[in-house]
Amino acid sequence: MDFDKQVQIAEKELKGLYESEKPVVLVGSATCGNSAGAEEIRSVIQEECIKNDIDCKIVQVGCIGLCYAEPIITIIKPDNPQIFYGNLTPKIARELVNAYIDGDDPLAKYALGTTGEGKLENIPHLFDLPVLKPQVRRILRNCGLIDPYNINHYLAKGGYSGLNEALQMEPEEIIEKVKKSGLRGRGGAGFPTGMKWELCRNEESQTKYLICNADEGDPGAFMNRSLLESDPHSILEGIIIAAYAIGVHEGYIYCRAEYPLALKTLKHAISQMMEHGLLGENILDSGFDFNLKIKEGAGAFVCGEETALIASIEGKRGTPRTRPPFPTTSGLWGKPTVINNVETMAGVALIMQKGPGKFSEVGSEDSKGTKTFALVGDVHHTGLIEVPLGTTLREVIFDIGGGVTGGKKFKAVQVGGPSGGCIPKDFVDTRIDYSSLNVAGAIMGSGGMVIMDEDSCMVDVAQYFLKFTQNESCGKCVPCRLGTKQMLDILTDITEGKGRSDDLDLLKDLAEAIKAASLCGLGQGAPNPVLTTLRYFMPEYEAHINDKICPARHCKELISYVIMPEKCTGCRLCYKSCPAEAITGEKKSHM
Repeated sequence: MDFDKQVQIAEKELKGLYESEKPVVLVGSATCGNSAGAEEIRSVIQEECIKNDIDCKIVQVGCIGLCYAEPIITIIKPDNPQIFYGNLTPKIARELVNAYIDGDDPLAKYALGTTGEGKLENIPHLFDLPVLKPQVRRILRNCGLIDPYNINHYLAKGGYSGLNEALQMEPEEIIEKVKKSGLRGRGGAGFPTGMKWELCRNEESQTKYLICNADEGDPGAFMNRSLLESDPHSILEGIIIAAYAIGVHEGYIYCRAEYPLALKTLKHAISQMMEHGLLGENILDSGFDFNLKIKEGAGAFVCGEETALIASIEGKRGTPRTRPPFPTTSGLWGKPTVINNVETMAGVALIMQKGPGKFSEVGSEDSKGTKTFALVGDVHHTGLIEVPLGTTLREVIFDIGGGVTGGKKFKAVQVGGPSGGCIPKDFVDTRIDYSSLNVAGAIMGSGGMVIMDEDSCMVDVAQYFLKFTQNESCGKCVPCRLGTKQMLDILTDITEGKGRSDDLDLLKDLAEAIKAASLCGLGQGAPNPVLTTLRYFMPEYEAHINDKICPARHCKELISYVIMPEKCTGCRLCYKSCPAEAITGEKKSHM
């Protein structure tokens, strides 16, 4: 079957879903939804419909990004806009079945918003909500709106049209399109994607490889996982386009085994591609062959580094090697290899579908396009977001994120994961792009963004991230193996009230040495949380060392509890609630 015919069938199927004469319920069933109880909600709706003899179709979709409102469902009824409902419970789900699916009352009090044509009283349009209105959804355009297990949904949304066009072009033309778009690697380093492809294509080798890096391991980061679970075909389309442009016939997706749902979704999507002639031999009758394998990683954070990742695929211990040569010259099994991140591949599909101009119409001068972020921590609207590069931290935290929880003040944001930096409130108007974040002492990273309120201890935050990178160090190079351990010991002493005045200078010296001498990005970036907290929160370090107090009252070793005799009434309430039985004395006496 030719491609145009496949698209016609797909469009008819998706149109039939949204214009069905019977009710349709879309259930957000990515990891975030499932962990919040989406499967129970689906079962309740199904059981209630059976009990009431309601003919209703239930479809599982991915994550729309509003993780704070999970579980989320969408109800589609004839002649009505689609209505999104959030924070569902089994009780609310039953109410919705009886009042709206089987009746005419949409129960606006439970609704998040609507999409599609038409309006309903007291229910806003979903994308007019403060959390969504400032966003520009390009990479996430299908997430939460289509069935990731149905390739026809992706085809109906314009999917694989970019691949179909690419296969009719010369590879060099595709590379020029990608270069023109300004796409830079979304894995953290920000290297120009088109230039990387060109370097590999120009290598004289009969065998070359392509790897999609899905080894997302930053604490608090889930951008790649959500995209894999919600719109896998956008990534796979980008992979095939990249392979054709570079001249590669074999590729790998390196995905951590801790992402079981993402792996399940990927495997299903790949099998559907084979059935539709989009993978394997003679793709879309173009004469181009490409085979794709999935390599499950064991969860070593260092394997996100490209040379360690290559070693892991080769069956070796996942440790980095010195560069040069870079993978584009000598990578997998010594052959020229391109490694691109999940989001980068999805960006490639977008560029080929919509054109480089559409991609680059948003963003800043040296950072084109949009970027997805996992917004977590002390913020109201936790979840997955997508904003144009150049958007300020203030817009993300307060406009999209809804501000800090508990009515507390914003203190800092950790950008770029454990290799990133902590940016204080004074820099909240910093633009989110590669150069601006570097000036502030942070990095873009893959897209983790952790918000911290006024009660956060920045010494403890630095210790947390350093402990993570120290544990994840492969141990191959001395600066990282021993240097991070020494820094961690110093930070631990400081949080336990054992810090000395010369520790701060020693921390700085160690940090600079580790950054300069470590073999890979893990060691080179490990000191960043320490350096930025020293730079912006020095008074907190000094209070821990000189005054033996934690201003945030977080470090347990620096907290002491005493009873003030002048205020003690002898009521013994403190005695009754003390879990450690640390309070002694007789009733009506000062204890």
